Amino acid sequence: MLLGLASPLAAQAQPQCSFLMPLGGSGDPVVSKRVGPDRLLGRTNWNTDFVVDRPFTSYRFFFTATSTDQATYPVRGYMRFTDGASLRLFDVTLSPPQGTGRMFGPFPAVPGRRTSLMNFRIGSSTKPGALGFSYRISVQGCNG
Repeated sequence: MLLGLASPLAAQAQPQCSFLMPLGGSGDPVVSKRVGPDRLLGRTNWNTDFVVDRPFTSYRFFFTATSTDQATYPVRGYMRFTDGASLRLFDVTLSPPQGTGRMFGPFPAVPGRRTSLMNFRIGSSTKPGALGFSYRISVQGCNG
């Protein structure tokens, strides 16, 4: 018996995952942001899209709080399709301490639909105490 070698079956059981790149990002798959205010005109920084560049069987969202203070705010995730439709995957309210993280998923791909983007939405006009709170997010696509 050889020690320290994993069996080929055990290696096949683990999904092969790749980080998705943020739309319009700087080449880093991890995005750092702050909860911004609601705006009457213009865009908020609440949405972050991650590009799905090839088919995957499932997706995982990662969130990490980076502020020293705690705040309460909604965190939502969506799967967007090439036909413009979207599917909400999760909608939770968090109040995480600094350095804590959370994984959402895995969420399976929808049969017969082509996924184009995975979207994180963090921010709320109903939680003004969360303004300025910082966090890091990323998304993985997985096969297997």
